[in-house]
Amino acid sequence: MTEPVVHVVDDDRSFVRALARLLTANGFEVQAFGSGDELLAAISADSRGCVVMDLDMPGLDGLQVQDALAARSIRLPVVFLSGRGDIPSSVHAMRQGAVDFLEKRAAAEVLVAAIRRAIDSDGAHSGLRERFARLSAREREILGHVVRGRMNKQIAADLGIHERTVKLHRSAITAKVGVRSAAELATLAREAGVG
Repeated sequence: MTEPVVHVVDDDRSFVRALARLLTANGFEVQAFGSGDELLAAISADSRGCVVMDLDMPGLDGLQVQDALAARSIRLPVVFLSGRGDIPSSVHAMRQGAVDFLEKRAAAEVLVAAIRRAIDSDGAHSGLRERFARLSAREREILGHVVRGRMNKQIAADLGIHERTVKLHRSAITAKVGVRSAAELATLAREAGVG
C-alpha cells in the first residue's frame, strides 16, 4: 500500500508553498496542484491520503472538484479552505462528505488536526476496500444483487444458477468481508464504493 499523500489544490502559489512547508514539517507527504483539473489528471481511485483545497478557484471550484472526484469513484477525504465561509457552500461540502471546512487563516494546529482526521478516515476506507477486493468476480456479481435487496431465488434466476449456489456465495462473501447480515454488508459496500 502506498503512503498517504496530502494533495493540496489552490491557485495561490505562494499559499501552496507555505502550506506545503508546514505540512512537510509535520511529517506529511505533499503534492501541490494549481487547479482542480491538475489534481483530477494526476490521481486515481487507488490514490491514498486526502485532498486539501481552496473553495474558490478559477475553472473548476472546490465543490465541482469534489463532485468530479465522487463521479470518478475517487473517495479521498476532502478538507476545504476558504477565504470566505458561506453557509450554503459549507453545507454542500459536508453533505458530500467533506471532513472539514476551515477558513484559510485557521490556526496551523487546527488544520493539521483536520488533515490527520482525513487521513485516518481514508485509512479506514482503504482497509474496507481491501476486504471487498478479496471477492471473486462471481461473488462481486452476487454482491451487486444483494446490495440491491434481491432475494436468493431472484439472484439465482437472474444469473441462471441454482439457489443453493447463491447461498454458498453469500456465505463466502460475508466471511471474507467480516459481516453477519445483508444489511451490514450493504452498508459497508456503499461506504467502500462497491456493489
